[in-house]
Formats: sequence, structure tokens, C-alpha cells
Amino acid sequence: MGNTDAAAVGLGNTDTAAQVAPSMSYAIKVDVWSDIQCPWCYIGKRRFEQALEQFDGEVEIEYHSFELSPDTPVDYDGTPAEYLSQRKGLSMEQTQGMLRQVTAVAESVGLSYDFDRVHQTNTVKAHELLHYAKSKGRQAELKERLLEAYFVKGEHVGRVESLANIAAELGFDRDEVVRVLESGEFTPAVKADVAQAAAYGIQGVPFFVFDGKYGVSGAQEASTFEQVLRQVREEAAA
Repeated sequence: MGNTDAAAVGLGNTDTAAQVAPSMSYAIKVDVWSDIQCPWCYIGKRRFEQALEQFDGEVEIEYHSFELSPDTPVDYDGTPAEYLSQRKGLSMEQTQGMLRQVTAVAESVGLSYDFDRVHQTNTVKAHELLHYAKSKGRQAELKERLLEAYFVKGEHVGRVESLANIAAELGFDRDEVVRVLESGEFTPAVKADVAQAAAYGIQGVPFFVFDGKYGVSGAQEASTFEQVLRQVREEAAA
């Protein structure tokens, strides 16, 4: 649940890094590992979007799956504070203080978290739905909607029926979404993302990988993200 410190580090595997000379059409590829139930991931998304508003270049964003608590049941019987208390061995007072802190930070970037309504759940099906949306070219739109569903609207993002309703609201074929999620068609894609995160040494999210070369950990300030974007572009130009 806690945020991580800034860390712009080189990644060992750079095979996927862009090797072409930059041009007017050059776009920096940013791969983002995150989880739907990660409060800092939503904050980090907003801060990164603020950086993009200040950056005068092209950026291509792709979201990847990371499960903070893959052992959580779909219908967890408890509150987020109780879950954190059990998982981290902290008192309820401590976990409630953590949630108040992250809620205040979220407000600073225009997000209205409501942990009293949050349904703690397993997010693997939400990740499968994101891969489905990516296959339709609409991953970013669904990513935003799922984060809003979890942290702001108190919707259940672990159940197939609830996810199908959210997808249908955005214009996806509801029956197809149910079929895809029940069949596990995109489960291998989720597992591949998790495996790549392990290969990169990612232990917490959000984690941003720039052009397959540099990793930035945590929900950093917009100025930090903008600085990294400019650095990557300058190195590509060199």
C-alpha cells in the first residue's frame, strides 16, 4: 500500500529498447506495471498525465498486470483497513492512518478516494479485461474506468458480472466480455506480464519502464516524470 522512493535505474534486459534514430514521429514507449487496487498507481497515473501535459513529445503508453495480493478471495469479507491490518501486522489505528494519508494525497491530484465503499478483492479478472481492451485498442480508457470504479465509486472489480457491466457501459460487447473472462482467454497474457515484472526485478507498483531501458518506481511528482522523459529523448537523439 505504501509508496516507493524515486528510482531511475537501468534495466538489465534492453532488447526491447527503441534503437531507431529519433525523428518528428519518434514516440517514447512507456510500459506501466500497476494493479487496479493500488492507490498509489492511480495517483501515479495522474501525476504522469500532468507530466505529459508539460512534455512536448510523443509518448506511447501500455499498461501491464501486477497483482499485489493474488491470494485475496474475490469476495473478501472485510474492509481495506482490516485487510491491511491482517496482511501487514499493523493495528487498525495504523492502517486507518495510512488510508487517511493516501486519501489526502489523492485529493491533491483531483481524486476522491472513498475507502468506506471499497470492495477489497482479487483483481486477476480485471487484468484479463484490460488485456481484452488492449486487443480492441481501448486499454487506456478501461484502465481509468476500473481505477475509478474501485477507489471512487465503490464498484466490485473482482466479479465477472460486475466487470461485464463496466465494460458494457463503455460500449464493449457484454456477452463477449463474459465469455472472454469466464474462459480465461487472457490469463496467459496476465501471467506473461507478471513474469516480465519479475525479470525486471519489479517488487512494487506503480513501476514505469521508459523505452525498455530505464525504470522509475513509485508515484513520483510530475516534474520527475517530465525530467525522465526529456532525458530519454535526449539520449535517443544522441
